[in-house]
Amino acid sequence: MKIMVTGGAGFIGSAVCRLFVAEFGMTVLNVDKLTYAANPASLRAIETHPGYRFHQGDICDEPAIAELLRSFKPDAVLHLAAESHVDRSIDGPGAFIRTNIDGTYALLEAVLDYWRGLPAGRSKRFRFHHVSTDEVFGSLGKTGKFTETSRYRPNSPYAASKAASDHLVRAWHETFGLPTVMSNCSNNYGPYHFPEKLIPLAILKALHGDAIPVYGAGDNVRDWLYVDDHARALHMILTGGRPGESYNVGGDGERTNIAIVTAICALLDEMRPKSSPHAELINFVADRPGHDRRYAMDAAKLRRELGWRPRESVESGLRKTVAWYLDNRWWWEPIWSNRYTGARLGTGVAPIDATRGAR
Repeated sequence: MKIMVTGGAGFIGSAVCRLFVAEFGMTVLNVDKLTYAANPASLRAIETHPGYRFHQGDICDEPAIAELLRSFKPDAVLHLAAESHVDRSIDGPGAFIRTNIDGTYALLEAVLDYWRGLPAGRSKRFRFHHVSTDEVFGSLGKTGKFTETSRYRPNSPYAASKAASDHLVRAWHETFGLPTVMSNCSNNYGPYHFPEKLIPLAILKALHGDAIPVYGAGDNVRDWLYVDDHARALHMILTGGRPGESYNVGGDGERTNIAIVTAICALLDEMRPKSSPHAELINFVADRPGHDRRYAMDAAKLRRELGWRPRESVESGLRKTVAWYLDNRWWWEPIWSNRYTGARLGTGVAPIDATRGAR
């Protein structure tokens, strides 16, 4: 298969590109704008592979995307390009509206025109796979899980922008017949993760002996999903999902934020011991506005229809992740030194510079 991947230099996108090219033998065209969180170094393992191509481009540029579709002739489009950090959406929502809503609309229009021009056999097999988030469903109480039919109740600008893009994709299927599939995933973690997110931020703060910030009391719950498990799920949905359907992807890994940070500290005590426990660096800070209390995904449909199961538990995935950051300073050191130094985001008070944090 020939797959166009949008946002393939990002965290999840790079995992997808590595897996699809190196393991599944697909030909991938990675289209990425290379904004602050994208990193071509995440693709070093496949950058010279004959099945991998890269094009720096913006999904909002419909004519440019249309030309790429005509020249590459993909069998499917996997849409991952998005602004994705809740904290940044609080401080600067405009970028999220442009990329996640306007960009998805432009991409859908270009893809629809391309799909309509395909021969009958290829047209029937074509898929547009839109990757979304559990955050579109809002916040859960102490029990229950989100299903594919859960009500949309986004609470952050990021979640609202992704909810809007989900609805656009559904509308392009229902109105125009575009063969779409959609997936909503829980919180991803793993190697090559830009350090504004909780897990890589905690690891790097601890390695530098800095205070590790934990919002509120640290009791917000997330369903943690190892990124390679998610990439495998996306492959299954892209190649086996039914047009017009959505699929939840979750790791069955519910943990509070403080439990995750405490586990990271314990792993660092084991792998990189210092004179005092790393957990002494934990610092509870003011919560972010509109912080959802709990997410949990019911992935029964994905398991039942496509046979997907996560390979990693939270414990095994965290161990692999911490070990990777310890062994791959070459990847994160340029980011930490020059692009993002762990500044607090998401206060809703000051605008942000996407490369450096709050200003």
